[in-house]
Amino acid sequence: MTVFVLRRLAFVVLTVLLSSMLVFAATHVLPGDVATMVLGREASEQAKNNLRKELGLDKPLAQQYGAWLSDMVHGDWGTSISTGQDVRTVTLERLRNSAMLAFVAFIMYVPLGIFLGVVAAWRRNSAADHALSAGSLAFIGLPEFVTAILLIAVFSRWLGWLPSSSAIPPGTSFFAALPSLILPAMTVSLASLAYVLRMTRAGTIEVLQTDYVRTARLKGLPVLAVAFRHVLRNSLLPTITVVAAGVGWLIGGLIVTESVFGYPGLGRLVLFAVQRRDIPLIEATTMVIVIIFALANLVADIVYALLNPRIRYR
Repeated sequence: MTVFVLRRLAFVVLTVLLSSMLVFAATHVLPGDVATMVLGREASEQAKNNLRKELGLDKPLAQQYGAWLSDMVHGDWGTSISTGQDVRTVTLERLRNSAMLAFVAFIMYVPLGIFLGVVAAWRRNSAADHALSAGSLAFIGLPEFVTAILLIAVFSRWLGWLPSSSAIPPGTSFFAALPSLILPAMTVSLASLAYVLRMTRAGTIEVLQTDYVRTARLKGLPVLAVAFRHVLRNSLLPTITVVAAGVGWLIGGLIVTESVFGYPGLGRLVLFAVQRRDIPLIEATTMVIVIIFALANLVADIVYALLNPRIRYR
């Protein structure tokens, strides 16, 4: 198991390194000139050249990449071109906010999606199965902003239970921010729940048709024993892939949801950086998201190996 984990960890490091090259290259082929965007079109060419020299943009690209990667590793993520703030401080603050929202959404949709997926598979072709399948398809096809608006109309405007805005001040604790997290978390959960439900249903149906599960049921074993000892251990493997990918999306991909609710998460920060061509901010936020995706997949691989020991030897 140790060799398996070390091999996967080495793969994560390689993935992050290659991604860093792509991120750095992508930020330097964006249209427009950084110096012009910062100083304005009326600035003199001398002032623009001085700014390019200050930012290190006059050096060869390979040298810029080496200096940037070294600074990133040592915790110096630079200064935001558009706001003048320390990039590391701003990024980690937004990462904390996104982590709080991701946690609430995760505990909403993952357990419920797995449970409903197992129920739908166990009662395949029943009325409950058809209702869950149709409902999941409806939520998958519904855009996030439409779901968000409907939830705001019901829970904020009509019932008055929850705030319609999630614009929390910096440093807000989790419990103080919790009321503002529920509606955006529900918006995310309704779409993500459908993917987990349908993947769990498909995996469970496949496992239920295997000989060892049929034998266990014919022996008269209790339903819960069959479900937990024989079915879930194997049927959840595809679901873990969806959940692992969803973790990265929850951290950095909720741009629409965060924009509708005004939530200060990492997704909105990425959008802000791209709109202003803030290269240090783009690079830092993108690399944080890449690392989270890579670590989520590492955890998924380890869970795979725990559920199915044969995977450890591949």
